Amino acid sequence: MSTYPPDQRDFSRSAPVRLWEDGFASDPRRYYGALRAQGPVGWAELAPGVPAYVVTDRRAALDVLHDDGTFSHDPRAWEATVPADSPVLGMMRWRPNALFADGAAHVRYRTTLIDVFDLVEPHDLRERVHRAVRLLAGRIGPRGEADLVGDFARPLMALVLNDLFGLPDHEGDRLNEGLGKMMEGGAQAAEGEAQYGQYVLELIAAKAARPGDDLPSRLLDHPARLTREEVTWQVFLTLGAGYEPTANLLSNTLSRILGNPAYYSTLTSGARPVLDAVVEVLHHETPLANYGIYYARRPVSFHGVWLRDAVPVVVSYGALGLPPGPRGTAGTPVSGREAGDGRHPNDASHLSWGAGPHACPVKQHTLLLVTEAIERLTQWLPDLDPVLPRERLAWRPGPFHRSLTALPVRFSPRSPSSDQPGVPS
Repeated sequence: MSTYPPDQRDFSRSAPVRLWEDGFASDPRRYYGALRAQGPVGWAELAPGVPAYVVTDRRAALDVLHDDGTFSHDPRAWEATVPADSPVLGMMRWRPNALFADGAAHVRYRTTLIDVFDLVEPHDLRERVHRAVRLLAGRIGPRGEADLVGDFARPLMALVLNDLFGLPDHEGDRLNEGLGKMMEGGAQAAEGEAQYGQYVLELIAAKAARPGDDLPSRLLDHPARLTREEVTWQVFLTLGAGYEPTANLLSNTLSRILGNPAYYSTLTSGARPVLDAVVEVLHHETPLANYGIYYARRPVSFHGVWLRDAVPVVVSYGALGLPPGPRGTAGTPVSGREAGDGRHPNDASHLSWGAGPHACPVKQHTLLLVTEAIERLTQWLPDLDPVLPRERLAWRPGPFHRSLTALPVRFSPRSPSSDQPGVPS
């Protein structure tokens, strides 16, 4: 990595771009444009009084993601500087799991996750998705209308993950409520963290008492001999990381597909794979927009900015996915080959999975889950019609994610039955 003399830009007295404002959810391009105008690294607030450096340049982002000698995932020095009631602590506080560990501890935790998820065969995951689609299809089909966020994407993820983690279907509402509050980072963040934490504690206690064929039981029995506390925090990480971002990837992709009728027709006819739309969202509207959080191990000059320690350094996958506009502002996100950047929509040049030692270890599981869910839904309901134009859809607040509040659609009412062609089975 390049080094710079210590007389580079110091943002400590600059006005930050406030990513916690409601306006950020409705128009993130404007906020990313303001950050980009500051250079490869901008200055923002994740919550009132919680500043952060935000990396909006691809080269600088890769430098952070690959340099574990300069940057750490351990937030404990930062935690000592923020109030105990900060609304972002639920998402950022230290826990003994793979996300917040470095070095040998990170390798140990990450290896256990890779090992247990490798036991989830693609055909098995596919069947779990099909089962979830069948259950949800039976609920929404006869109505002729649905909210594809609240009636499909989020409950589907709850069904699939509860199945993988060994919990009954009816526990899904608790999972959805706790994680939703924690992710938004507002006044209910602490309550959501407590709700979700209790959910995980009860799950681990149940699996310790009666192991089953599920992910927590495999972690408890892993040769790495994780303590029960370590298993609890691994599950806290993986269940949350599996649910919220994947549900948002699913709903963001459905929104992108349905917002372009010509695109929708090519997907439902099979002329264009659903994966194209998923990758477009990962490029231009990634669901986990600002959660690549690192900390400089010591004060350092980085791409022209003097980084202080104990201040978050956030790789903004959301800002990285927007094409540059005039004078360094962020342009309107566009899709696929229309982006004008020469990339095929299925390439891997986006950074939504991260990179380096902390790159997402289960991206293939995520892609399979999302593409299967969309294929089954659109096969069964080929005439999904959005109620609102895409520019009128509302987005959930919060600095970390890009998440729709609702995606209302209409369609021809249909009751699933085994003799109907195209019914999920």
